[in-house]
Amino acid sequence: MKVIGLTGGVGAGKSTVLTYLEDAYYAWTIQADQVGHLVMEPGERCYDPMIALFGKQIIKNDKTIDRRLVSDVVFGNEGMRQKLNSLLHPAIKEYILEKIGEKRKEGQKIAVVEAALLLEDHYDAFCDKIWCVSTEREIRIQRLMESRGYSREKAESIMARQASDAFFRQHADHVIENNGDLEKTYRQIEEGIRKL
Repeated sequence: MKVIGLTGGVGAGKSTVLTYLEDAYYAWTIQADQVGHLVMEPGERCYDPMIALFGKQIIKNDKTIDRRLVSDVVFGNEGMRQKLNSLLHPAIKEYILEKIGEKRKEGQKIAVVEAALLLEDHYDAFCDKIWCVSTEREIRIQRLMESRGYSREKAESIMARQASDAFFRQHADHVIENNGDLEKTYRQIEEGIRKL
């Protein structure tokens, strides 16, 4: 099984690449963001530690964790943000590695791990290739404003907190340009698959 690590800035269009890999190559894909939500579910590995860290007020009536409240607490509180990350990130990585192990046993041919902090959290240690999705800054801003309803300021502020496009490109084995010409994007994905 080949494991592709997929990264790139917010709004670059990583989900477009994931969908194509699933449809055209039957790739198994996993997204670190979604795993982050999953590990906070009742009974999962981060549920009790999250309540210990933030207090019982983060529990909603349905016993799930109020992620918006957690987000409000860590926004602007660097100490709490770091505590949250040191709790979540190792659990997310552990979960992903377990799933990769299962998929390998099942005979899966291609696995794709998508994470914004793929390089910073050293996911490259277990990926065969690192791919980055690169998109012009203005296109990314427009996508975030249209798809997520962000203001220009919010889109720019999120982008400013992430690694630069140059950083992703510098550490990638394969770069996919995703500026709107889907045929071109798909050709670059196919080229990356041939190099696996």
